[in-house]
Formats: sequence, structure tokens, C-alpha cells
Amino acid sequence: MLNDIIKAVAKKAGISESVSQIAVNVVVSMLKDKLPAGLGTQLDSMLGAGTSATTSKKKSEGGLDDILGGLGGLLGGKK
Repeated sequence: MLNDIIKAVAKKAGISESVSQIAVNVVVSMLKDKLPAGLGTQLDSMLGAGTSATTSKKKSEGGLDDILGGLGGLLGGKK
């Protein structure tokens, strides 16, 4: 399901799938941070996101810091 969302965002926004993936992962990470305990895991299961960057907040494992940093680099910010 996560790949379907990424493809739909890319198509509707007219952006590449790689940029769309970053945006979708940021949104999913933010949702998981705001959801009550335990629902983040359920969201991962529903989206099939068990191994994506949305499951880890450790920078070395591609967490939110890396996602936001990558997004900033794509948009012309600091790399």
C-alpha cells in the first residue's frame, strides 16, 4: 500500500517517485509521532512499511533527520 501512495503522490504532484517517497515517509513519520502508543506499529502493518525509513528514528538507520535532510537538499537547502 505504501508504494501505491508513493506512486499516486508522484503522479498527482508531478514529481519523481524518489522525491515522493521522501515526502510520504516524512508524513508517515510525523503521523506515527502524533498517534497514541502502539498505533504506529499498526500503521506500519497497514502500509506495509515495516522496513522503511519511517520505522527508525536513529540517524544512522535513515530516520527522520536523514529524510528531512534529504528533502532539504532536493529543495536547494543545505546538504
